[in-house]
Amino acid sequence: MLELIKYIVDQFAEKKDEVEIRTEEKERSIVVTVVLDPSDMGKVIGKQGKIAKALRTLVRAATPRDSKKYVVEIQERGADAPATEEAEETQY
Repeated sequence: MLELIKYIVDQFAEKKDEVEIRTEEKERSIVVTVVLDPSDMGKVIGKQGKIAKALRTLVRAATPRDSKKYVVEIQERGADAPATEEAEETQY
């Protein structure tokens, strides 16, 4: 699943070498945090969050039925918490 996320993010990010993907396993989910350079945030999120929403939809569709749910968060390098747009998008 991480390869899928990395591939999709790399298609939009200009600074591919600065893309970092962190995972945190919780009881019922796996939180995947994509950390980007500030200049790539808009490109990866897209207008009105359409690219980010599509990424989350693809990840949800590719997740096997009996496995843990993946939650994708997009974060700017140096930021401690995800932006409100991403926090709203992760609530399914």
